[in-house]
Amino acid sequence: MNIKHTLSQTRLLAHENRGLLLDIVVFVLNLFLMQRLTRYVFDVFGFANEGDPLAQFTLVAACVAMYVLPAAGAVLNRWHFHQRRKQERDTREAGMDSPVGGCVFNPIFYFCLNLVLVSVLVAAAGQFLFGRKGMDDGTVFVPMIFGGLFLTILQTYLIYRYFSPPKKPPKSEFLRQPQSEVLGDLCIFINMILFQIGWNMFSFAGLGRPSGPVEFFGRLFFFCFLALLIYFPPRMFYLAEDIDRGRTWLTMLIANSPVLFRLLIGTKETMW
Repeated sequence: MNIKHTLSQTRLLAHENRGLLLDIVVFVLNLFLMQRLTRYVFDVFGFANEGDPLAQFTLVAACVAMYVLPAAGAVLNRWHFHQRRKQERDTREAGMDSPVGGCVFNPIFYFCLNLVLVSVLVAAAGQFLFGRKGMDDGTVFVPMIFGGLFLTILQTYLIYRYFSPPKKPPKSEFLRQPQSEVLGDLCIFINMILFQIGWNMFSFAGLGRPSGPVEFFGRLFFFCFLALLIYFPPRMFYLAEDIDRGRTWLTMLIANSPVLFRLLIGTKETMW
């Protein structure tokens, strides 16, 4: 490992440290801004439930973004990611070589998570475009289900293609330019914020204080597992680069700690 690479590891804005930067951004947002943003989202849900077309369109657009942004980030960042690994003379399969990586980077796991998302998307988009009566019609509902399944397979392919080194440079010149990686990082960061809004919704469930140690540790186990489950999909691209660093799992936990704290001690605040 050369001196230049060693120094880059100490810089927060270095490409190798984008995962750490993302964790810090999420922690700050969860600490100061995300609760307020989540309240606004609940307001949008309320307007959408009352039939407001703009609110309904906003929710559908958010679901589509959560579906499109990770695939876009994978395509935009793939060439640059493997060029860095090539310069470091690291020929291992990204994220797949460690025992933990072999588990969390399994495409079946990601595919199942995406099926849940596409189900929500089909339900929301279908009702917005065709109304409740239209969704009861099999000629509308069935093609949307199969279309969603096809798009889920395509998205999973594009995302997991990111972890395989490209055999030749991309045909698009833009994908070889540094600007494409910046845009890809922006897609990943925005996608993470959307996922964090969904995660923060749990803190509005109106959970009271734990009745005792058993309930406290039960919540601790359940919500820590849930936090990692929600945090993993948008964090996965950077996790491929820093999964072997000891600090990674700690910074991921710290990023989620403000929400975990609210869920563990309980809160009377509820939006339901």
